[in-house]
Formats: sequence, C-alpha cells, structure tokens
Amino acid sequence: MSEAGGGRGCGCRVPQRASWSLVAATAALYLMLATTVCTAGAAPMSREEKQKLGNQVLEMFDHAYGNYMEHAYPADELMPLTCRGRVRGQEPSRGDVDDALGKFSLTLIDSLDTLVVLNKTKEFEDAVRKVLRDVNLDNDVVVSVFETNIRVLGGLLGGHSLAIMLKEKGEYMQWYNDELLQMAKQLGYKLLPAFNTTSGLPYPRINLKFGIRKPEARTGTETDTCTACAGTLILEFAALSRFTGATVFEEYARKALDFLWEKRQRSSNLVGVTINIHTGDWVRKDSGVGAGIDSYYEYLLKAYVLLGDDSFLERFNTHYDAIMRYISQPPLLLDVHIHKPMLNARTWMDALLAFFPGLQVLKGDIRPAIETHEMLYQVIKKHNFLPEAFTTDFRVHWAQHPLRPEFAESTYFLYKATGDPYYLEVGKTLIENLNKYARVPCGFAAMKDVRTGSHEDRMDSFFLAEMFKYLYLLFADKEDIIFDIEDYIFTTEAHLLPLWLSTTNRNISKKNTTSEYTELDDSNFDWTCPNTQILFPNDPLYAQSIREPLKNVVDKSCPRGIIRVEESFRSGAKPPLRARDFMATNPEHLEILKKMGAASSVDAEDGLRFMQEMIELSSQQQKEQQLPPRAVQIISHPFFGRVVLTAGPAQFGLDLSKHKETRGFVASSKPYNGCSELTNPEAVMGKIALIQRGQCMFAEKARNIQNAGAIGGIVIDDNEGSSSDTAPLFQMAGDGKDTDDIKIPMLFLFSKEGSIILDAIREHEQVEVLLSDKARDRAAILKGKRIPSYIINSNPEVENEDQPSSENDSQNQSAEQMLPLPQTVGLADQESPGNPLESPSEPPSPADSEEAAGFAPSEQISSPTETQETAGLDGECTDLDNQLQDQPETEEDPSPNVSWGTKAQPMDSILADWNEDIEAFEMMEKDEL
Repeated sequence: MSEAGGGRGCGCRVPQRASWSLVAATAALYLMLATTVCTAGAAPMSREEKQKLGNQVLEMFDHAYGNYMEHAYPADELMPLTCRGRVRGQEPSRGDVDDALGKFSLTLIDSLDTLVVLNKTKEFEDAVRKVLRDVNLDNDVVVSVFETNIRVLGGLLGGHSLAIMLKEKGEYMQWYNDELLQMAKQLGYKLLPAFNTTSGLPYPRINLKFGIRKPEARTGTETDTCTACAGTLILEFAALSRFTGATVFEEYARKALDFLWEKRQRSSNLVGVTINIHTGDWVRKDSGVGAGIDSYYEYLLKAYVLLGDDSFLERFNTHYDAIMRYISQPPLLLDVHIHKPMLNARTWMDALLAFFPGLQVLKGDIRPAIETHEMLYQVIKKHNFLPEAFTTDFRVHWAQHPLRPEFAESTYFLYKATGDPYYLEVGKTLIENLNKYARVPCGFAAMKDVRTGSHEDRMDSFFLAEMFKYLYLLFADKEDIIFDIEDYIFTTEAHLLPLWLSTTNRNISKKNTTSEYTELDDSNFDWTCPNTQILFPNDPLYAQSIREPLKNVVDKSCPRGIIRVEESFRSGAKPPLRARDFMATNPEHLEILKKMGAASSVDAEDGLRFMQEMIELSSQQQKEQQLPPRAVQIISHPFFGRVVLTAGPAQFGLDLSKHKETRGFVASSKPYNGCSELTNPEAVMGKIALIQRGQCMFAEKARNIQNAGAIGGIVIDDNEGSSSDTAPLFQMAGDGKDTDDIKIPMLFLFSKEGSIILDAIREHEQVEVLLSDKARDRAAILKGKRIPSYIINSNPEVENEDQPSSENDSQNQSAEQMLPLPQTVGLADQESPGNPLESPSEPPSPADSEEAAGFAPSEQISSPTETQETAGLDGECTDLDNQLQDQPETEEDPSPNVSWGTKAQPMDSILADWNEDIEAFEMMEKDEL
C-alpha cells in the first residue's frame, strides 16, 4: 500500500525556471498571512506552549530513534514489544509488508533528514557515517520497487540534500563528498532492470543482487502493479538525474507516467487501482484517492513544482476535475468504477486518503480540504487513531493502525494555509494519543485494534521519517529550524528535495502526451494557484464555519453532504446532487432536478448519474446490520465440495441463515438476463437458475425464475473481471415493493466467481451446487453417498489420526489441480466460513485436472436419473455412513446419489495437502469482508 505523503508548493502555471522561487514566495505568503488570521473557534496558542509541544515531539523522536539504534540497528526496523530488530527471513513472514525490508538499515536511512529538521545535526553526521560504513545495497533480497524508491532512494537523496546544505554553512559535514549521492546512484541502477517491460511500467519487485527474471532472482513473473507503485517514481528518479547528470533515471520515470496517462479511462479521466504491466489493461477498475492510487496524483502536481513541466500540471488538473466530480462527496471520498463513475465501488474508505486534504491545500482548494480533514478528525476522536479502513457510517472496517502519518501531514498543511490555532490543538491531540496509547518501553507500537487498544510488534520506518517531521514543523517557528524549509519539496515519504533542481541538468527529452481532454469545468482552473481572497476571506470565522456542521457527524453517523450542498448554493457553487443526499421536501433539490438534462451537457450527465444512482441505491436503504456473505459450494464431480465461492446475499427471498441450505443442479436461464418470462422453463424446473445482472431489478429476475419452477437463483455480475477479493460485499435489494412473494434463495456472484461455475458447466455439463450461509464440510455433504474409497480415505477426519504428517505433506499441490480455476476459489473444510481464498499456483489444463482427480478426460458425472453404478479402487465401493460413525449426526440430504466411472488413481493423485487447506481456512476466518 502506498505511504502517501505531502509536499510543498502550488500548482501555478509559471515559467519553468521561476517555478521554485514562486513556490517559496507562496509559502512565505502562507506564513505571513497565518500570523494575521485567527479564527474564533480556538484561542491562540502561546509561543511557550508551542515550544513545550515541540520539545515533547523531540523527546518522542529520541525515544523511538534511540530504541531503534540501541535494540534494532543495523536491522531494518524495530520490534518495540520484544525490543529487538526485525530482520528479513528471521521473523515469520508478513507477506507484502515485508517487501519494504532489504537488510539495508531501512529505519536509519529513512530518518536521515528528519534528524536535520529536528536540529539534531550531530546525530545526523553520526548517522551518515554509519550508513556509509555499514549499509550494503547488494543483498540477495526481493524488495518492493515502490517502497525502496520512496524510503531508501528518497532517504539517501534527502540526506544528501541536507548534507550539502550543512556543508555550505561551514560547521558540519565538512568531510562530506557526495557519498550518499553515490549510494543513491548505485541503488538507482539496481532498480532500473524493473523497467524492462513493453509498457515501461516497472515490475513491482526486484532482487537487489540478481535483478529480474533470473532463476536466482525469485521474481519477475508478476503481471500486475498498482498505479501508485508505477506512478510514484518521478521525484526521486528525476532528482537523481538532476544531481548526477545521468538522464536515464528521469527518462524511465517519465515513460511510466506517460503510459499511465495514456491508459486513463477517457470518458471519466480516472485511473484504476491495479494495471497489467505488459498489456496496460486495468485489473482493478475501481478508482479513488486512497491506497493504490494516492501518491500518483500527488507526484503529478509535485513533479510540476519540482521540474516545471506544464504537462504534469495539465494532467493533475484533468484528474482533479474528475476526482471532484465523481469521488468527492464532501466530507467523504468514495471509490467509484472508472467506467461507471456515477456508481460507488465500495462503502468504506481507507486511512491513506488522509493525505488528500494536504494535497488540496497545495492546489489551493481549501474548503473541501477542511471538510474532509474535520471528518477524519472526528473519527480519530472516536477511536483515538484513524482505523485502516472505516465505513461511510464511520464504523471500523479494518481495525489496525500502523502509526500512519498522513493525517498529521494534512494537519500541518492546513495550519500553514489558514493559521488557525485549531490545527495546533489537533496536533496536540495526536501527540497525547501517541504517548497514551502507542508508547511502550522500547518505542512506539502500532495498534492491532483501535477498538481494544491492543498492540502489534511493529514500528515502521515511515513513523520516524514522516510523523515526527510534520508534528515538529507544526509547532516550530521559522527560527526553530536551521535552514529555510520553504526551499524544499516533500516527497511522499516526507524526504526533502531542493527546489533549485528545476534549473539543473534539464537535458531530458520530454514527450508531451497530454493532448486529449474531455470538456472540463473551467471553474476548476480558478483554483490553479492559491487565491488569498478565497483562502483567507475577511470572515474570521471562515474555517470554523466549514468545520462546525461536521462536529457531530461521526456520533450521528449521518455522513451526508446536504449541508455542503446548501452552503455551496449560498456561495454560488452548485456541486452535483447525489442520490444519497436527495430529499423530496427540499425545494433546492427539486430545483436541481428540474434543471437536469435541460441546461447543458454537464447537467445532462448529472441527471443520468442521478437516475442511475436512484435505481441502484434508493431501493436499498441499508439495513442497520450488513448481511453476512453466503456460500456457493460446488459438490459434484470433480469438486466434491472443495470449491467454495463467496456470494452476496439478497434482502428478499429465502434466508439461508434461518433455513436449510438449497441443493441442486444449475442451469442457465433464457433470456440470460431473466428480465422477462423464461423461454426454457423445462431447463430450470427443479434447478438453480443462473442469470446475468442488469436491465431489470433483482426482484423481477427472482420472480421470473421462480415462476419457471427454479428452486434458487444465482445472479452473475455483468462487470467483466469483478471479483470478491477486490470488491466489497454486494447485497441485492428489492424493488421497493412487497417481496414476500419471493420464496426461493437468491445469491450474487461477481464475474470471476461466476465464470468458475460457467466453465464447470462447459467442462462437465452437470454441475451440482449447495447454496448456504457458510460452507459445509465434505463429510456432511457426501453423507449417504456411495463413493470411491479413495475419496473417503483422503479425508483426515476418517484417516488414522496417528498417521505421520509427512504422509499428508507428500500430497502437496494436488489440491489445486482439480480444475483450472481463477485465484478467487476457496477450498472447503471442516467448519469453513466459506470466504474466498487466493490461490498462488498456476492452474493446470482441463485434461490434466481430470486425470489428476482420477478420471479420464472423457468421463462426465452421470445424471441423477441414470442407473446408480459406483466403482472405486479395484471396483470396490464404500458406504460413507460406515466411515462416519464417530461423526456428529447430520440431517439426511434428500438429493439423489451420484455415479462415477470405473477408472481410479492412487490417493496421492487427488484431493491432497489438507494441512495447506487448514492453514488457508485459519487465514480465511480472519478475513474481514
């Protein structure tokens, strides 16, 4: 996930050579005006109290940094609960989080320029000597290109920037001779092989020693990367080129940005979260300003500030217009689909979007920055910290908090822009909460659950790189800092790069691909530079008047933008009316409806969006409690209950949590959308009908298949590529009418999960499934069936419990080789919750799958009406009931028995590695949908 940060400067359209000086002048204007603006909402904070809080930040940094150096160095990070260093390979893997660790003393490098900002110049000099003496960049470790760039390359460049500044002052670093820059150049060359793709987008990971795609590299097979991962390189790579004169770094970073720009969705001007690095196809088509995209937008604006290239500003403004049109629902920022931007893609927000108010300040759009920041602050006051994700009604979605600095960053920039002492009080609250809830004897520990206050043995390097830097600068006066910070821009990791780089080594060939635009709202460009009449109106209550309506927004759990709309009318602006905000009793809302489609193309677009939102949202007023996911379990040959698909529930029809599961064979309805009377009722009679989403209400589809005699229905999403592992749980709503007449169960599958059933039908014709509230264990599903003995013996519940585990281990990799399945397939097991599980292995061919399961490719499951002839190993059949005498009593299933062919294979060629399954379900039980 992107550790989005903040920076300096505005998006002014100025000559390239003058951009940095104008930015510095603008920042100086911020400071000057900040001394004259005082809102009545908070009393001015005395200089003594500010100094006291600043000193408190220094003590907190010493506590964190000192414990890292004492207990962890030269390890990458400190484990504050156990007071030891985290070394890659010596601790249990945490998955992608560990890709930031490269055995290169990460926390020390990430903290270099923080030491100078906090006026710890002697410690900085000692730290630089340690880096030069101890750090090795040639380790056989696979690391994240993104994290290594922003933390290590950025840390080395930030350290170099301030080292040469101190050397020029004549007191410290007189021995320094660009050694950090040479290390940065060495690391830059190590990252370059990642860009060896047809698109120019980098691979997400690289081996520091062996590069990409070599057998010993153990990486280079990835196909996808996040937008932020590919789009957050230009500042560090361009700075490296400008410092060294080696243009190759900036050229590669520009090419990646150019490709992302070309691949934006042209009608919405939005980008997705994940993209294929070879084809340029969007893999995840949801779009927001949080995790996966955040710093891409940030670097477009800051690349203009640092490099003076107008194309970056033009791209940023184009994206920003789309963000404010579709994603911004003040005070919320909600993800949407790039092809259907009027529809929300999820009902929760992640903590990384907390950087966005700071970026809006840099652009000059102060009002929405204040609104979103205040909403986030109310969430913090409720939970002490910002949860990793929270819902639109401000419930905790993901409870972790790894001490992220983005909110502190936005607080700093809002204070710089407004001078409002309210934001000093916000910073004081952050300091108090860190000391009260996160401080431990050996540093500061991340929160495992903000609701319980439990800790995680983790203190990420960005905590020292960003959090203490922004908090100290929030309370510091200009004379408290030993250099003019307005001469630098912050990277996303808060590393400092000098603005004079804009006029240094500018021999970079630039390809301007910013040539095609959709019609933009011209008012967007009024915000290109901060306008003091707008940022600092005469009304001293300006900032407070924006915050006040949001003071109780969390406690009331009513995150509506109605107040924002009403205030906007008074100020002359008219943001689009959202369906979620519409009130029939509000005359202003009715007036907006009358104008939709009549005045301009923009109004017509707003009208179309509003109607689609109404169709999708007005009929499904969310219940107090979210319905839990359901399960579709494929129980016929060759699956036998091992494939479980996560399904969305319906707010009508048979409630599977209160009634026995529904079991039956599946059949496609005609018409496939199920929006009219079925033309093939004989095909779906007594079966579970498959229907496609779209063109009519879900309840109408249910009635049509019920009238045709179906015993259940599965609606498959028409949005190609959608998947339960990347999209929030989807609930099917009724049509606003009485739906008591619908008696059959209805479930919803995303496209990838639905394709699994469709592929199974094409391959095996007869496919039987179980619709239930959660996956059933195989013993219960197969009870009463006469099945081959090797199927039974593969179940650990009926095997000898004293059997050595190595016998199970010898069956590795056969479990996934039953049918070519996408990565969202789940594997059923005892007490399985039925959640989706990613499968890292490549699926085999269909023929190989069937042979691995013990069946010839030509064999098919027999029809329930056929003569029941079963054969197992050597022609023997085994009654499962005899094998399950020790199992709990289970209701008899009335479904007909199923027959198999006569071919058989040894047990180790089918249904193996139960240990892997058990581990998988332990993980699935922790999954929060």
